Amino acid sequence: MDQQMQVTNQVLRYENGVVQLVEDVVVTEYPITIMLNDQEFATLVCSPENIEELVVGFLASEGMISSYEDIKELQVIETLGKAMVTTHRVNKLNEMFHSKRIVTSCCGKSRQSFYFYNDARTVKPIEVKNKVLTVDNCFRLMEMLQESSTIFQDTGGVHNAALCDENGIIVARTDIGRHNALDKIYGHCLKHHISIEDKVIAFSGRISSEVLLKVAKIKCGTVLSKSAPTELALRLAEELGITTVGFIRNNALNIYTNSERIMTPELAK
Repeated sequence: MDQQMQVTNQVLRYENGVVQLVEDVVVTEYPITIMLNDQEFATLVCSPENIEELVVGFLASEGMISSYEDIKELQVIETLGKAMVTTHRVNKLNEMFHSKRIVTSCCGKSRQSFYFYNDARTVKPIEVKNKVLTVDNCFRLMEMLQESSTIFQDTGGVHNAALCDENGIIVARTDIGRHNALDKIYGHCLKHHISIEDKVIAFSGRISSEVLLKVAKIKCGTVLSKSAPTELALRLAEELGITTVGFIRNNALNIYTNSERIMTPELAK
Protein backbone atom coordinates (compact mmCIF):
# COMPACT_ATOMS: atom_id res chain seq x y z
CA MET A 1 0.00 0.00 0.00
CA ASP A 2 1.05 3.61 -0.56
CA GLN A 3 -0.02 4.59 2.94
CA GLN A 4 2.88 5.09 5.36
CA MET A 5 3.12 3.32 8.69
CA GLN A 6 4.79 6.34 10.29
CA VAL A 7 5.37 10.02 9.52
CA THR A 8 7.62 12.78 10.84
CA ASN A 9 6.03 15.63 12.76
CA GLN A 10 7.43 18.75 14.39
CA VAL A 11 6.79 19.02 18.13
CA LEU A 12 7.73 21.27 21.00
CA ARG A 13 9.84 19.22 23.38
CA TYR A 14 10.45 20.17 27.00
CA GLU A 15 13.40 18.50 28.69
CA ASN A 16 15.42 19.54 31.74
CA GLY A 17 14.03 23.06 31.68
CA VAL A 18 14.70 23.60 27.97
CA VAL A 19 12.03 23.88 25.23
CA GLN A 20 13.01 23.24 21.64
CA LEU A 21 11.40 22.47 18.30
CA VAL A 22 12.29 18.91 17.24
CA GLU A 23 11.16 16.30 14.75
CA ASP A 24 9.28 13.31 16.14
CA VAL A 25 8.08 10.12 14.46
CA VAL A 26 4.42 9.18 14.94
CA VAL A 27 2.37 6.24 13.70
CA THR A 28 -0.45 6.63 11.19
CA GLU A 29 -4.01 5.29 11.27
CA TYR A 30 -5.97 3.96 8.31
CA PRO A 31 -9.69 3.09 8.24
CA ILE A 32 -10.65 0.10 6.10
CA THR A 33 -14.30 -0.86 5.52
CA ILE A 34 -14.91 -4.53 4.79
CA MET A 35 -17.66 -5.10 2.23
CA LEU A 36 -18.72 -8.74 2.56
CA ASN A 37 -20.74 -10.02 -0.40
CA ASP A 38 -21.74 -6.42 -1.30
CA GLN A 39 -22.87 -5.64 2.26
CA GLU A 40 -20.99 -3.37 4.68
CA PHE A 41 -19.71 -5.65 7.42
CA ALA A 42 -17.25 -3.71 9.58
CA THR A 43 -14.83 -0.79 9.58
CA LEU A 44 -11.43 -1.37 11.15
CA VAL A 45 -8.96 1.37 12.08
CA CYS A 46 -5.51 -0.08 11.58
CA SER A 47 -1.92 0.44 10.54
CA PRO A 48 -1.75 0.46 6.72
CA GLU A 49 0.29 -2.70 6.22
CA ASN A 50 -0.71 -6.32 5.56
CA ILE A 51 -4.34 -5.23 5.04
CA GLU A 52 -5.34 -8.39 3.18
CA GLU A 53 -4.07 -10.54 6.04
CA LEU A 54 -6.01 -8.37 8.49
CA VAL A 55 -9.24 -8.80 6.54
CA VAL A 56 -8.82 -12.57 6.23
CA GLY A 57 -7.96 -12.99 9.91
CA PHE A 58 -10.80 -10.76 11.06
CA LEU A 59 -13.39 -12.61 8.97
CA ALA A 60 -12.09 -15.95 10.27
CA SER A 61 -12.08 -14.83 13.91
CA GLU A 62 -15.65 -13.57 13.50
CA GLY A 63 -16.73 -16.95 12.11
CA MET A 64 -17.56 -15.64 8.63
CA ILE A 65 -15.08 -18.00 6.98
CA SER A 66 -13.39 -21.15 8.18
CA SER A 67 -10.51 -21.27 5.67
CA TYR A 68 -8.84 -19.09 3.08
CA GLU A 69 -10.46 -21.22 0.38
CA ASP A 70 -13.87 -19.87 1.47
CA ILE A 71 -12.89 -16.57 -0.16
CA LYS A 72 -13.79 -16.32 -3.84
CA GLU A 73 -12.33 -12.85 -4.36
CA LEU A 74 -10.65 -10.22 -2.16
CA GLN A 75 -9.66 -6.78 -3.43
CA VAL A 76 -8.30 -3.94 -1.32
CA ILE A 77 -9.16 -0.55 -2.90
CA GLU A 78 -6.83 1.82 -1.13
CA THR A 79 -8.26 5.04 -2.59
CA LEU A 80 -11.73 4.17 -1.26
CA GLY A 81 -10.57 2.66 2.02
CA LYS A 82 -12.47 -0.53 1.24
CA ALA A 83 -11.83 -4.25 1.10
CA MET A 84 -14.24 -5.98 -1.25
CA VAL A 85 -14.70 -9.61 -0.26
CA THR A 86 -16.79 -12.22 -2.03
CA THR A 87 -17.10 -15.63 -0.42
CA HIS A 88 -18.26 -18.96 -1.75
CA ARG A 89 -20.48 -19.20 1.31
CA VAL A 90 -21.00 -17.37 4.58
CA ASN A 91 -22.24 -18.50 7.97
CA LYS A 92 -25.58 -16.67 8.04
CA LEU A 93 -26.09 -17.19 11.77
CA ASN A 94 -22.69 -15.69 12.60
CA GLU A 95 -23.33 -12.83 10.19
CA MET A 96 -26.71 -12.14 11.78
CA PHE A 97 -25.31 -11.91 15.31
CA HIS A 98 -21.94 -10.34 14.44
CA SER A 99 -22.40 -7.34 16.77
CA LYS A 100 -25.07 -8.64 19.13
CA ARG A 101 -24.00 -8.29 22.77
CA ILE A 102 -25.16 -10.93 25.20
CA VAL A 103 -24.21 -12.43 28.54
CA THR A 104 -23.96 -16.19 28.58
CA SER A 105 -22.03 -18.97 30.22
CA CYS A 106 -18.63 -20.04 28.94
CA CYS A 107 -18.12 -23.68 28.02
CA GLY A 108 -21.28 -24.61 29.92
CA LYS A 109 -19.77 -23.87 33.34
CA SER A 110 -21.92 -20.76 33.98
CA ARG A 111 -19.03 -18.86 35.57
CA GLN A 112 -17.97 -16.65 32.70
CA SER A 113 -19.56 -13.98 30.50
CA PHE A 114 -19.01 -13.31 26.83
CA TYR A 115 -19.81 -9.88 25.45
CA PHE A 116 -20.67 -10.92 21.91
CA TYR A 117 -22.95 -13.69 20.72
CA ASN A 118 -20.42 -14.87 18.14
CA ASP A 119 -17.76 -15.23 20.82
CA ALA A 120 -20.02 -17.61 22.72
CA ARG A 121 -20.67 -19.57 19.51
CA THR A 122 -17.19 -19.72 18.03
CA VAL A 123 -14.75 -19.89 20.96
CA LYS A 124 -14.03 -23.43 22.10
CA PRO A 125 -11.69 -24.83 24.77
CA ILE A 126 -8.16 -25.55 23.55
CA GLU A 127 -7.69 -29.30 23.47
CA VAL A 128 -4.39 -29.49 21.58
CA LYS A 129 -1.47 -29.65 23.99
CA ASN A 130 1.30 -27.22 23.14
CA LYS A 131 4.88 -28.33 23.33
CA VAL A 132 6.25 -27.45 26.73
CA LEU A 133 8.32 -24.25 26.89
CA THR A 134 11.14 -23.61 29.30
CA VAL A 135 11.30 -20.30 31.15
CA ASP A 136 14.38 -19.52 29.04
CA ASN A 137 12.25 -19.99 25.92
CA CYS A 138 9.81 -17.43 27.30
CA PHE A 139 12.53 -14.86 27.96
CA ARG A 140 14.14 -15.39 24.57
CA LEU A 141 10.87 -15.18 22.61
CA MET A 142 9.88 -11.97 24.36
CA GLU A 143 13.29 -10.47 23.65
CA MET A 144 13.02 -11.47 19.99
CA LEU A 145 9.56 -9.90 19.76
CA GLN A 146 10.77 -6.59 21.16
CA GLU A 147 13.74 -6.54 18.81
CA SER A 148 11.58 -7.35 15.75
CA SER A 149 9.61 -4.08 15.59
CA THR A 150 11.55 -1.06 14.42
CA ILE A 151 8.27 0.88 14.22
CA PHE A 152 7.72 0.46 17.95
CA GLN A 153 11.29 1.43 18.64
CA ASP A 154 10.83 4.59 16.54
CA THR A 155 7.37 5.62 17.76
CA GLY A 156 6.27 3.63 20.83
CA GLY A 157 2.79 3.77 19.31
CA VAL A 158 2.04 0.24 18.11
CA HIS A 159 1.41 -3.25 19.42
CA ASN A 160 3.55 -6.22 18.38
CA ALA A 161 2.49 -9.84 18.16
CA ALA A 162 4.25 -12.94 16.90
CA LEU A 163 3.49 -16.57 16.24
CA CYS A 164 6.34 -18.62 17.67
CA ASP A 165 7.58 -22.05 18.49
CA GLU A 166 10.32 -22.98 20.92
CA ASN A 167 12.94 -22.14 18.28
CA GLY A 168 11.86 -18.57 17.59
CA ILE A 169 9.46 -16.31 15.70
CA ILE A 170 7.60 -17.72 12.69
CA VAL A 171 5.71 -14.56 11.72
CA ALA A 172 5.44 -11.17 13.46
CA ARG A 173 3.01 -8.33 12.83
CA THR A 174 2.63 -4.74 14.05
CA ASP A 175 -0.47 -2.56 14.31
CA ILE A 176 -1.94 0.33 16.29
CA GLY A 177 -4.69 -2.09 17.34
CA ARG A 178 -3.71 -5.08 19.44
CA HIS A 179 -6.58 -7.13 17.98
CA ASN A 180 -5.47 -6.18 14.46
CA ALA A 181 -1.94 -7.46 15.04
CA LEU A 182 -3.36 -10.83 16.04
CA ASP A 183 -5.79 -10.90 13.10
CA LYS A 184 -2.90 -10.19 10.70
CA ILE A 185 -1.05 -13.21 12.06
CA TYR A 186 -4.18 -15.36 11.76
CA GLY A 187 -4.78 -14.19 8.19
CA HIS A 188 -1.17 -14.86 7.20
CA CYS A 189 -1.35 -18.39 8.58
CA LEU A 190 -4.63 -19.12 6.81
CA LYS A 191 -3.30 -17.80 3.49
CA HIS A 192 -0.11 -19.84 3.73
CA HIS A 193 -1.59 -22.91 5.44
CA ILE A 194 0.66 -22.60 8.48
CA SER A 195 -0.35 -24.83 11.39
CA ILE A 196 -1.13 -22.79 14.50
CA GLU A 197 -2.41 -25.24 17.08
CA ASP A 198 0.98 -26.27 18.53
CA LYS A 199 2.40 -22.74 18.47
CA VAL A 200 2.68 -19.85 20.93
CA ILE A 201 1.55 -16.21 20.72
CA ALA A 202 4.02 -13.62 22.03
CA PHE A 203 2.38 -10.26 22.64
CA SER A 204 3.72 -6.85 23.61
CA GLY A 205 0.74 -5.43 25.49
CA ARG A 206 -1.72 -6.20 28.26
CA ILE A 207 -3.55 -9.53 28.02
CA SER A 208 -7.13 -8.25 28.06
CA SER A 209 -10.21 -10.42 27.69
CA GLU A 210 -10.46 -9.38 24.03
CA VAL A 211 -6.87 -10.41 23.37
CA LEU A 212 -7.44 -13.71 25.15
CA LEU A 213 -10.50 -14.40 23.02
CA LYS A 214 -8.53 -13.64 19.85
CA VAL A 215 -5.86 -16.11 20.95
CA ALA A 216 -8.55 -18.71 21.61
CA LYS A 217 -10.10 -18.17 18.17
CA ILE A 218 -6.70 -18.61 16.57
CA LYS A 219 -6.52 -21.85 18.60
CA CYS A 220 -3.20 -21.14 20.29
CA GLY A 221 -2.80 -22.70 23.72
CA THR A 222 -0.17 -20.33 25.14
CA VAL A 223 0.15 -16.53 25.22
CA LEU A 224 3.25 -14.71 26.48
CA SER A 225 3.39 -11.01 27.36
CA LYS A 226 5.76 -8.51 28.92
CA SER A 227 2.70 -6.86 30.49
CA ALA A 228 -0.16 -7.79 32.82
CA PRO A 229 -3.34 -9.81 32.29
CA THR A 230 -6.78 -8.70 33.42
CA GLU A 231 -8.92 -10.65 35.86
CA LEU A 232 -11.53 -11.41 33.18
CA ALA A 233 -8.85 -12.63 30.78
CA LEU A 234 -7.57 -15.05 33.42
CA ARG A 235 -11.03 -16.44 34.10
CA LEU A 236 -11.48 -17.01 30.37
CA ALA A 237 -8.03 -18.60 30.13
CA GLU A 238 -8.85 -21.04 32.94
CA GLU A 239 -12.05 -22.15 31.24
CA LEU A 240 -10.61 -22.27 27.73
CA GLY A 241 -7.45 -24.15 28.68
CA ILE A 242 -5.01 -21.38 27.70
CA THR A 243 -1.67 -20.85 29.40
CA THR A 244 -1.03 -17.19 30.23
CA VAL A 245 2.42 -15.90 31.12
CA GLY A 246 2.85 -12.22 31.98
CA PHE A 247 5.38 -9.67 33.22
CA ILE A 248 8.16 -11.39 31.24
CA ARG A 249 10.96 -8.96 32.02
CA ASN A 250 14.14 -8.57 34.05
CA ASN A 251 14.67 -12.34 34.29
CA ALA A 252 11.28 -12.87 35.96
CA LEU A 253 7.81 -13.91 34.85
CA ASN A 254 4.39 -14.87 36.24
CA ILE A 255 2.56 -18.02 35.13
CA TYR A 256 -1.12 -17.34 35.75
CA THR A 257 -3.06 -20.25 34.25
CA ASN A 258 -2.50 -23.81 33.00
CA SER A 259 1.14 -23.93 34.11
CA GLU A 260 1.71 -27.46 32.75
CA ARG A 261 2.87 -25.99 29.42
CA ILE A 262 5.79 -24.17 31.08
CA MET A 263 8.75 -26.17 32.36
CA THR A 264 10.02 -24.56 35.56
CA PRO A 265 12.59 -25.44 38.22
CA GLU A 266 11.28 -27.10 41.37
CA LEU A 267 9.04 -24.83 43.43
CA ALA A 268 11.03 -23.17 46.22
CA LYS A 269 10.04 -24.38 49.70
